[in-house]
Parts: sequence; structure tokens; C-alpha cells
Amino acid sequence: MPNNGQLPRDSGLDHTLGLLKEGYSYILNKRYSMKSDIFETRLLGQKAICMGGAEAAEIFYDPEKFKREGAAPNRAKETLFGKNGVQGLDGQDHKHRKAMFMSLMSPDRISELTRIVTKQWELAAHSWEGMDEVLLYEEAQKIMCRTACHWAGVTVPEEEEKRLAADLAAMYESAAAAGPAHWKGRHSRNHAEKWIGELVEKVREGKVNPPEGTALHTFSWHKDLEGNLLDTETAAVEVLNILRPIVAISVFINFLVLAVHHYPDEKEKLRSDNENYAQMFVQEVRRFYPFFPFAAALVKKDFIWRDYKFEEGTLTLLDLYGTNHDPQIWDSPDVFNPGRFAGWESSPFSFIPQGGGDYFMGHRCAGEWVTVEVLKTSLDYLVNNLEYTVPAQDLSYSMVKMPSVPESKVVLSQVKRRL
Repeated sequence: MPNNGQLPRDSGLDHTLGLLKEGYSYILNKRYSMKSDIFETRLLGQKAICMGGAEAAEIFYDPEKFKREGAAPNRAKETLFGKNGVQGLDGQDHKHRKAMFMSLMSPDRISELTRIVTKQWELAAHSWEGMDEVLLYEEAQKIMCRTACHWAGVTVPEEEEKRLAADLAAMYESAAAAGPAHWKGRHSRNHAEKWIGELVEKVREGKVNPPEGTALHTFSWHKDLEGNLLDTETAAVEVLNILRPIVAISVFINFLVLAVHHYPDEKEKLRSDNENYAQMFVQEVRRFYPFFPFAAALVKKDFIWRDYKFEEGTLTLLDLYGTNHDPQIWDSPDVFNPGRFAGWESSPFSFIPQGGGDYFMGHRCAGEWVTVEVLKTSLDYLVNNLEYTVPAQDLSYSMVKMPSVPESKVVLSQVKRRL
């Protein structure tokens, strides 16, 4: 029988400051202290439900129970997502728009992406050989920006590459920021959306002709369920929803190098069985290190789960980081162990660094395949084609800052290509 719908409740008037203080660990810490995978709290002055674990993820990605429209705060739309993007759609509109993204994920297109990534690493490494030090995070952003633009069919003047990389990085770096950092993210998005919007218009006017199958071409000519082209602003937002996440892979690239540095025995495993072990290593990096802390949705209609009542319109947060560190799912979750993925059968709800559920029908990130293949290709180049030294520096990373990267942003020296 239902227990009157009374969720375990976090006492106090508002816990927004607690969330900001504890960061990635906030929901997981509360789950431990309350001995419950689900609890009620108040964030930004409103009631919110927080939950984690595989069963919670399965419920969270049930489109009959939760919706995304209106869930993301305006601050996130103004920086991270943009307005009217695929992340905020539901039902058939979402399914139709998601299919547009998934059309880019064919084997041929992914193969082209890895070819571009390899070439960009080689060009960057050639220039690094003449440098005293390389700041990996910033260099990786430029590599990923050039890769993303080339793959998406977006031609960028060389003098604009650095600015675009900075704009795309500012969008995800400012998602949880306030003050000047937030305004920087908004300005960067406005600047990039205007530029991409102009490209979309030029494509439609026949003045720019990106290759078929690329994001710029596909999104410029995509029609909604009513048979209308996307408005220019929405098409620009969706092109940026390809470019921005690929640049954000630079966060994981820093953690790839950090993991190889902290666990030197892994390098020999990667070199001796690089194809199979690289997959496991990349997945463990994505599980172990912080990336997205949680996902947000609104309860679509009243329902009961685990005898608890979920009321329509309630903000609900799914603990992504905590689910990836849940001892009920993972043995020794705080130990870095790529071997845990040997023979692992993929679950759409227990391993959710970029969301859960089905790629085609649900809200799991369409770019997850891109992330994995780019990271595998980057790891292969770093381990098998590059020699470098990691000098003394602050390699600690915050569990509060979002996104989190090593404090030093990983400085490399004595970089040489292995010829």
C-alpha cells in the first residue's frame, strides 16, 4: 500500500547552497545519509526530488512519467543548451528531432570522424615539439574544435578558430556559473549562434555547400513534423549541439592523460592490447571521473513508485555521477579498474555518464558514440604515437566545480612524436 506519498525529506528551507558546496557528491551523500535512493529537498526555492541508481534511472527515462520541456533552467538554456534544442523536446517532436542527430552516427560518418581526429592530433603534436610546455586542456579544446567543425561541414577561417574554440568551451564551462563567468557563456553562445545562423541561411541560399551527411547540411534542410524547415535560430542551436559536446570531450582527454599518468602500468596494457583494452580504459575514465553531475526532468503526471507519490510538475534530478559510483552496481566503485568492463554487458541505466535510456527513442546523449570513438582514437595517439613528460604540477581536481578538470589543466613538456 502507498505510504501516503511521504518521501524521505531533507530538512531545511533550501539546499541550493549545499548542492553548490558538495557538487558532484551532493545527491550521493544524501542518499547515503538518508539510507534511501530517493529523497525530497528544496532547490532554488522549489520542491525537488533527487534519486539515483539503476532502477531510478529506468523510471527517470520513462517518457510516460517524465518530460524535459521546461525542466532546464533558463540559465542553462542561455549557455549550455540554447533554446528550442532537442534536449527540451518530448514525444514525437523529440523522436523526430533525435532521428536527425542519429542520422549522423552511421559507421561511415564515425569512421570519417576518427580519421579527422587522428589528423588533428598529428598536426598539433608537430607544433608541440617546438614548445617548452603544452597546456593540454586548451590545446585539446582547439583540436576538438577543428575536428568538430571539419566533421560537421563548418568551414572556419583560420583566424577565427581560437575564438570559436573559446566560445564553445565557455558554453559548457559556464553552465553552473554565476556572475562574469555566466555572462561570458551567454555572450559566447549569442556570438556563435549568430554566426552559425548566418551559415545556415547561406546554405539555404546556395552560397555555402557543405557535404551531404554533415551536420550543417542535414540540419539546414531538416523539416519538422509539419514539413517546415527549422527556423534559423533552432537550426543554429542544433549545429552547436554537435560542435559544443565534441569540444567538451577535452575534459575527458585531460582525464585520459591523468589516468595514464597515475596508473602507469595501464600504458603497457594499452600498448600490448590497445584495441580491446582501450575500450575498457575509456569506459572506466568516463565512469570514474566527474563529468555531468545530474540530469533534470519534470514529472509528467502523478504516479506512484516504490510507494512514493510523484506529483505532476515536480522537478526531479537523476544522480548521474552517483549512479556511476553506486556500490550496489559497481564493485569497489572508487577504485580505477578498466578490467571491470571486460565482458561487461551494456546497460542503458547503470552506466550513465552522458545520460541513460535508449539512443533513438529516449534522451540518452546522441553524441555518446562520438565521445567513445574520439576518446579511443585520442588515447591511441597519446599512448602509441607520442612521448612526453608530466612535470610537477597540481593535478588535483575539484568535486565542486562543474565541469571539473585538473587544477593545472595538465601541463606536458618534452613532447616528441614517436616516428
